[in-house]
Amino acid sequence: MRILIVEDDHKIANAIKKGLEQEHFAVDVSYDGKDGLGQARTIEYDLIILDRMLPEIDGIEICKLLRQKKNNTPILILTAKDRVEDRVEGLNAGADDYLVKPFAFEELLARVRALLRRPQKVEDNIIKTDDLELNPVTFRVNRGNKNIELSSKEFALLEYLMRNSGRILTKDNIISHVWDYDADILPNTVEVYIGYLRNKIDKPFPKKPDLIQTVRGFGYKIQA
Repeated sequence: MRILIVEDDHKIANAIKKGLEQEHFAVDVSYDGKDGLGQARTIEYDLIILDRMLPEIDGIEICKLLRQKKNNTPILILTAKDRVEDRVEGLNAGADDYLVKPFAFEELLARVRALLRRPQKVEDNIIKTDDLELNPVTFRVNRGNKNIELSSKEFALLEYLMRNSGRILTKDNIISHVWDYDADILPNTVEVYIGYLRNKIDKPFPKKPDLIQTVRGFGYKIQA
């Protein structure tokens, strides 16, 4: 899952980025409002973490502009302002959640996961496709009773596929949600990682149906 952080305090932004990357998220950072708005408009993110007080354009204005353009990406606003009216203003501008500085990273992470959660596909933190189960909190993946060991990027790719079970995802969709802006992506990178997943998810289970499917000319999907 790909997240954008728009925060002018480099220390805070980089600390959040490091923490989220350790939790297997792909993370981009912008240090001013104008650049952050541009990134949010041109790249499809799964979540935006947005500081309220920013150079160029403040967070409330960015939130309003995105919602006016029908951008429904979940937005978590960070701010030093803790008055009720400030929180109300942020939520009324279209934010989905509001976190006051200073905060514990554990709380930020919990709020991020809550905003990314899709209730119709998640039961007790478990995402399921047929007999394949993925836990985004413990990073465990099982098919049947067998535990499957995945690399960080393989896990991120599988999570994105499973959160969009049944939907055809193009290579561009996958790259924009699994890899960050600075990643070195080669033309066949997605194919290579799809191959890695098939070798771990489908090939070891010859008596079971293949879950990861290629839709020729379009992309990939995972489906029971």
